[in-house]
Amino acid sequence: MALAFHPKPLLLLTVMLAAAAAASAMEAPEPEQLHSSSSNATTLLDGQVVTRCNLFQGSWVFDGASSPLYDSSTCPFISGGFDCIKFGRPDKQFLKYQWRPQSCNLPRFSGLDFLRRWRGKKIMFVGDSLSLNMWESLSCMIHASVPGARSSLVRRDPLSTVTFLDYGVTILMFRTPYLVDIVIGQKGRILNLGSIQGGSVWKDADMLVFNSWHWWIHTGNAQAWDYIQDGAATLKDMDRLTAFYKGLSTWARWVDLNVNPTKTKVFFQGISPTHYE
Repeated sequence: MALAFHPKPLLLLTVMLAAAAAASAMEAPEPEQLHSSSSNATTLLDGQVVTRCNLFQGSWVFDGASSPLYDSSTCPFISGGFDCIKFGRPDKQFLKYQWRPQSCNLPRFSGLDFLRRWRGKKIMFVGDSLSLNMWESLSCMIHASVPGARSSLVRRDPLSTVTFLDYGVTILMFRTPYLVDIVIGQKGRILNLGSIQGGSVWKDADMLVFNSWHWWIHTGNAQAWDYIQDGAATLKDMDRLTAFYKGLSTWARWVDLNVNPTKTKVFFQGISPTHYE
């Protein structure tokens, strides 16, 4: 996958896709989709899914013989700032690393298989540029794997959408770096640690992938707020880890109250380091 800044988000997307395939036992695979691999692999047979592999235990392995899952120069969904090759990154070896679990082999990503399994469903990434990166990467992977599939792209702030029209699969990106709200008040921009108004847009998704971190520690001109609202108190600043904890607690309560686990899968990405120089 060409666009990940760091291995952790790449791992999350790899595992997410594998887990999504397993979770899609809600729809029996078509005959050409049936497969089984090693004794520890996820086996799809007669609509049954058996998982005997810890997808999170493994390592990144260089595979010089494999080709990348997409060419960034031909993908219509990539933001200019994420197209490393276009803007002169000289090496391409980073495109040849694959995540390999210790106890099983993952099949190579198939966009057609993915679209069939997720027909009529919505996948939403929610967060900052890390989520944006993964939203674009997944869309590019599908586009390269199924180049004939009709698609549409709508970019707006905060919600952008890629839809694969022939399958009714919608992949969305909701940009909200803190997950909780920033509201405009008389004092300026206020980061409200107890409010998630944007969550009304997230409820219909069949998969939600969240991330948030490095915006919480920005200062100076990079800071996106002027004050913090913590309950009834309006503060000029506070310990950032404490603020992060309170904001994520609000997010966790939102998930508990609003997400039906029998319908929607929820992932929270690992922490990403800053990717600015």
